[in-house]
This record gives sequence, structure tokens and C-alpha cells, in this order.
Amino acid sequence: MTLENILTQLTKDAVKALYNIDCTDAQVQLQKTRAEFEGNITLVVFPFVKMARKAPQMVAAEVGEWMANNAAHLVAKYNAVQGFLNLSIADSFWIEQLQAIDAEAEYGKQPDRNQLMMVEYSSPNTNKPLHLGHVRNNLLGYSVAKIQEANGWNVVKTNIVNDRGIHICKSMLAWLKFGNGETPETSGKKGDHLIGDYYVRFDVEYKKQVKELMEAGKDEETAKREAPLMQEAQAMLRKWEANDPEVRALWEKMNEWVYAGFDETYQRMGVSFDKIYYESTTYLEGKSEVEKGLAAGEFYRREDGSVWANLEKDGLDEKLLLRSDGTSVYMTQDIGTAKLRYQDYPINKMVYVVGNEQEYHFKVLSILLDRLGFPFGKELVHFSYGMVELPNGKMKSREGTVVDADDLVEEMVRQAKATADESGKFDDMSEEERQEVARVVGMGALKYFLLKVDARKNMLFNPEESIDFNGNTGPFIQYTYARIRSILRKAEDQHYDHANLPKATFELSGKEQEIISSVANFAAVVKLAGKDYSPSVIANYCYELTKEYNQFYHEFSVLKEEDEAKRQFRLVLSANVAKVIRLGMGLLGIEMPERM
Repeated sequence: MTLENILTQLTKDAVKALYNIDCTDAQVQLQKTRAEFEGNITLVVFPFVKMARKAPQMVAAEVGEWMANNAAHLVAKYNAVQGFLNLSIADSFWIEQLQAIDAEAEYGKQPDRNQLMMVEYSSPNTNKPLHLGHVRNNLLGYSVAKIQEANGWNVVKTNIVNDRGIHICKSMLAWLKFGNGETPETSGKKGDHLIGDYYVRFDVEYKKQVKELMEAGKDEETAKREAPLMQEAQAMLRKWEANDPEVRALWEKMNEWVYAGFDETYQRMGVSFDKIYYESTTYLEGKSEVEKGLAAGEFYRREDGSVWANLEKDGLDEKLLLRSDGTSVYMTQDIGTAKLRYQDYPINKMVYVVGNEQEYHFKVLSILLDRLGFPFGKELVHFSYGMVELPNGKMKSREGTVVDADDLVEEMVRQAKATADESGKFDDMSEEERQEVARVVGMGALKYFLLKVDARKNMLFNPEESIDFNGNTGPFIQYTYARIRSILRKAEDQHYDHANLPKATFELSGKEQEIISSVANFAAVVKLAGKDYSPSVIANYCYELTKEYNQFYHEFSVLKEEDEAKRQFRLVLSANVAKVIRLGMGLLGIEMPERM
């Protein structure tokens, strides 16, 4: 239970005993005591003044006196200033708080809910490599899954791969025409990059054909439709849908190249999945569900044979589910994917990590799944996030239009190593250790910078700014963690006890009380991040705690403290700050280096 919760109940007990007032939690207003007054927390007593029929100053004084007499283990001193009661919390309470935190290896983790949440993220196409947008998506999705696990959910992390459609056939056709049998092995390229190159090649050759047809007198729309490459790609798609063995074999081979490339990128990003679904199998399931909904009267068929859902009673419009030729749309595929997922897992809540441009799509999907009888339909959550961009001219991709995920990761690690080398932080490390720490710091910088911003906002990612070892960055937090770990190693070398709190009593400083309070608040922060699906809440908590510890470190001695009890206490305090920072950053998917 947090200090705020304890004081809220104590306040309710006090006003009940003194004035026979039954107040609510909402009426108990607590805030941090202003710097010019003595105390840790201030209770605003104005909500009770009218019912108590006494002056604000008197109510504050009487409540303070009652608390000091009835909860001396908690309230050491008090002072009343008009309608404000400033409470000084007893050192014994802070020590008890630290003992409780120290006893829990996974402090902040909530009890098991015995409920299943599925989180979908990534959703790549198999015609090109992952890009910067995918990076933000993957990092957000993975972090949301970790945060919900910490909140007691059993979480299944899933990915839906878009492995069918005309865009896939474009890459396949270009490889057949221009590839000369090139493979990832012969080219030395990752499979996803190789296929992406042929997708670009198709576009280049297709535009040439369109231009030639337009020069021959065709209008642009006709030229695009009649271009031989596009017609061949559409013919290939029809063969794919008809299960042509040659087309299917080529499709499987090229997809395997892409999946191998994706897996390498996912591993470098430090994200993973428990189950991967493929649109090539889910779209048929979706069509089947739509036909069932049609038979049940949930949907209707128009004269041209297309199938629609009327959502006007839900405040929306009409939604196409099957085209007149019987082919499915994205909504149909998502229905099919949802059906397969529910067959595989007893889902209580489904979370889709998808950009904010798809907000309407997921409103409709939630309604349709509910109409089709899926229990998690109404519980569907669209975790909507904004765009991320780089400053112009920085780290352009091979095509010059998007930022390649592999290029970004490679550059982040390179910059981390260059920055650390320049500052001398790697001077006492072997080359192998330098490379590993550079990887951890580079990825930590990337992840933290992308996750510290409210996911709903568009953002500008500046690689150089993210690597800074000072300020609100991943490396700043990692460096502080490594510093604490270094202190604890030195304490072991000097045979100082940092595993147990001292039995001797001494007066805590205000800064030490503040740090214990901050560390104790981690459990509440984890709950809030879970409730709001917000990695940024965790990120900014870790930064504030790190900043607070650094202030403490500069003001107080730890290893050089001569008083044995104080030194022992500060070592235990430092160890728990490090623990909570590691746990918090772990919820963001960020590794913490033992040395920096």
C-alpha cells in the first residue's frame, strides 16, 4: 500500500473520530509539501471545514494532533498553516518501506489475474524490409506486452504478416524477369532487403512502360492498367489464388528469404512473438465468417453481389466486407485472423498496436466482431500511435524514401561506440566488451527515445540527441545504473554489508526520504502504465528516479561515509534504486549494462 493510500485512510479515520464525518477518498486531497514549509506531504483540510464548523487553522491542528497521537509510527511531526496540514513522516515508516521493497525481487509486479491478453504488433509486408515506422511499432508493442505482464495479465505476443496480394506478386515477377537466379547467399544481402530491391525494380520498370504507353497516346489511367508488367502481376496473383504449384513454390521460397531477414532484425531489436499469423491463411476464414453473418442477417448483399455491414445505428456508415467478385478486403482478413486467434487462445482482451490512421478501421472491427459473437469484440483495444520521422538528410535508406530499420540500428550502435570512445568511458574495456556495451547503449538510446514520448503524438527522432549521456536519455539512465553497480562491487571488495538494512537508528535526510518514496511509487507507476497502455509513464519515471539518485550521490557519501549504519543504509538504498531502474527499463525492453 502506498503512503498516499495509508494517509487517505488515516485522514478518513481522523475526521470520523473528531467530527463524525464520513468522507470519501476523493475528498482527501494530498500534495507534496512546499519547499518553504517543514514536512513531506500536505493534507488540504478545506473539504472538511464546513462540516466540522470550525476555522481551517483549527481543523488542521486538530487533525494533525489526532494523527500524531494515533499513528505515531507514521506521523512524526506536523504543523498547521491555515487550511493546510503539513505532515512529517516518521523515519521508521521509510525504513519499513525500504525493507518491503528490498524483500521483493520483482517489486511492482501485480498478482496474477488469471486472464489472457493478446497483443498484436509489427504487421510487416513480405515485399520489403522493416523501416523506422516498424521500429516504433515493434518497440511499443513489445513494451505494452511487458507492462501488461507486470500487471498480472498472461500475455500472448502476436504478429500478422501480410504475405499475399498484388504487392507480393510484383516482387516475385521482378525477380523472375530481372533476378538471374539471385539469392541472399549469392548477393550477400539479407533476404528482406533483396526482395525489397526487386519490389523497387518492378516500380521502376512499370513506370517506364506507363510512360511509353502515354507517349503512344494512351491516357494515364489506361496506360497504368494496360502496362504489360501490371497485367503479368495480376495474372500471377490469379494463379496464386488458384494454387498454381509453380507460383506457390516461388512464393514460398521468396517468403522464406524475407522471414529469415525479419528474424535477424527482430533479434537485433530485442523483440519476439509467441505466435505468428499469415494473411494467406486468415483471409479465407474471414470470408467464411462474413458468409455466416450474412446468413444470420447481420450483413446484407447488394445487387452487384458485394456484401456490406450497415453501421448507421452505431453512428458510423456502411462498410464493404466482400467485393462483388467475392474477394476479401482488409476488414474481412482481420475478422478471419480474430477467429483463428480465438480458436487458438481463450482471449479476454485483444490489443492491436497500429498507427492512428487506422482508428476508424478498429472501431468498425470491434463492432463487427461483437456482432459475429466473439466475446472479446467489445474488449478490443486499438493502441493508436503517431508517426515518427528523422531530421531531413539523416540516415536515408537505400531507396531514399524510408529509413531502413537495419541501417538505423547499425548507426545507433556505431554512434554509441563513437560517443563512448570520445568520452573515455570505454578506456578500460576489451574490444569485445566495448562492442557489447555499444550495442546495449545504442539500442537503449533508440528504444528510450522512441518510448519516452506519449505514443499518441507524432515525434521527431534525433539519433545524436538520443545518445547523449546527460539529460532525459537512455544512456544517462544506463550510466547511472552502471555507476550504482560499480559502487556495490566496490562495497563487496571492501567487505561492506549492502544486503541488509542496519539495525542502528539514525535520522534520515529529506533526500533519502524522497528517494525511498520515489522507489516505493514504482508499483503505482506500473499500475498506471498498464491502465493507460503507456510505456512513456515508465520511461519518465525511470528518468526522474535516476535524476533524483544522482542528486543524492553528489550530496552524500556512500562508500566513504564513516558512520557504518548510514553507509550500510545508503548501500541498501542504492541497490534498490538500481533494482527498480532495471525492472522499469526492462518493461521498455531495454538492457542495463553492468559497466560503462
